[in-house]
Amino acid sequence: MSPSGIIIPRRLRAAAPGWTATADVIVVGSGIAGLTTALRLRRRVARVLLVTKTVLDEGSTAWAQGGIAAVMSPDDSPEEHIHDTLVAGVGLCNVEAVRTLVNEGTDAVWDLIAIGADFDRGETGKISLTREGGHHRDRILHAGGDATGREISRALIAALNRVRDDPGIEVIEHALVIDLLSNGDGGVCGVTLHVIGEGQVDGVGAAHAPAVVLATGGLGQIYASTTNPAVATGDGMAAALRAGAELADLEFVQFHPTVLYLGEGSSGQQPLISEAVRGEGAFLVDAEGVRFMQGQHPLADLAPRDIVARAIIARMRETGTDHVYLDCRHLGADFLEQRFPSIVERCRELGFDPATELLPVAPAQHYASGGVRTDLRGRTSLEGLYACGETSCTGVHGANRLASNSLLEGLVFARRIADDLTRRLAAGELPDPSPVEVQSDATEHPALIRGKRRVAVQRAMTAGAGSVRSAASLAATAARLGELAAADDGKKGGPKSWETTNLLHVGQALTLAAALREETRGGHVREDFPDRDDENFLHHTVIRRAADGQLTVATDPVPPENLIGLGLDGSHRTEEHHERLP
Repeated sequence: MSPSGIIIPRRLRAAAPGWTATADVIVVGSGIAGLTTALRLRRRVARVLLVTKTVLDEGSTAWAQGGIAAVMSPDDSPEEHIHDTLVAGVGLCNVEAVRTLVNEGTDAVWDLIAIGADFDRGETGKISLTREGGHHRDRILHAGGDATGREISRALIAALNRVRDDPGIEVIEHALVIDLLSNGDGGVCGVTLHVIGEGQVDGVGAAHAPAVVLATGGLGQIYASTTNPAVATGDGMAAALRAGAELADLEFVQFHPTVLYLGEGSSGQQPLISEAVRGEGAFLVDAEGVRFMQGQHPLADLAPRDIVARAIIARMRETGTDHVYLDCRHLGADFLEQRFPSIVERCRELGFDPATELLPVAPAQHYASGGVRTDLRGRTSLEGLYACGETSCTGVHGANRLASNSLLEGLVFARRIADDLTRRLAAGELPDPSPVEVQSDATEHPALIRGKRRVAVQRAMTAGAGSVRSAASLAATAARLGELAAADDGKKGGPKSWETTNLLHVGQALTLAAALREETRGGHVREDFPDRDDENFLHHTVIRRAADGQLTVATDPVPPENLIGLGLDGSHRTEEHHERLP
């Protein structure tokens, strides 16, 4: 690995732990990944501790509108779902991870239904399926029209509430994980966390366990505008990075093409217009009413998200505007209100009626395809540390996530993590936790930047490492983040400061990865390198913190055959596969 010159401390500045807890497994996060892991581990291990930063249903899962993708129809096939995922990932998917996702996904969804998830059904009682960008078949299950994530979250929390009295599982809400605890062998054996005056414990504490599962969601709040909730501050990625775990593919950030444009200067969590709206027939037009996706991709308005987002950015530049429009009017008020009740209600609250007028839309940050690097069992590069969901990088998404694969990934790999931990703990493969006190040295002072500097981090990331990047913009962002890192005033920390420092650390790693990838691929767009370069950049960018505190970078090549037959290498689909597509 090559050193970068960027120093990341081992830990955040926080008070010494004033209380302790123990468990067999600590699960951090309460989205689909965290809840599924915790529920599947219950009764398999003696004690599971589930911690979440606010309350159980405040994570990104509850905000997912479109749905969950799975092969549920005889007209579909695993091969087609795999193919669509690989095409969207632009050559950087881990093919085995994709096969795992798709082949285990159908059973995982049926198990979700079995615990109470109520997906929309047609008049015959069959589950309704639709499609989104990049899919060639109807394979998206949805609930409440456009409230799929909230229904999945409801069902999982209801299942958890049914076993709240079980002494084998404990839930701590309002708990922000600060850092990972290390044992003498360099593995992870617990966390430090801060509980904000809720429950039996308060302040900073330490929870010890042979295994920690990070399921803390994404990094959306690193940008000024995002579809992510306020809790998405990259906490799990940052803690893993400080502990020395490998992070991969951070440069591939998905900007959702159709986020309701609320005017210049609007920031924070923005209203998403689900891709499923285009799946039902809505289309994009520019300020002159011209449809501009025809000819851009065979799927036109339902092309993969990076292609649509890039086309929107190009059209905005051509026309000198800061948004385009989504035309839903022909779908009619009755259909829109029935199929997309939440979206319609939110649009009308903000003064837009999708049934009668064009909706102004522009790309905004939506999803992190990279994260803490894992294998197919969810294991990271540090013994005892697992990661799942958007926090992780399983290799499923490659350079760009296929629509509605995120919920499926959290579900499938959570099950795999629970199964692996059950076996390893039973076999005694994971030692009892024995934390080693982290000693500071000249290069490793506990870090903290004030919470009020969050806007500065967001502005720097949006300006230089946002939807369109260049060598100059990334250098400016790196310099600004360096200035902010040097602004540590030595004062005591707190939740807002810890979150902001997490955003800074992840931002530094992301900016570094983006500067090194001199090409355009998937969610990574370089205006100074507008073409994909398979000769030099068919690899994963892997970043970790070394013993001296420096971020180090390595590349992990992927086989060129990943491109064959995907239409990415100039070849075409086989005739057999082509004939099966509509």
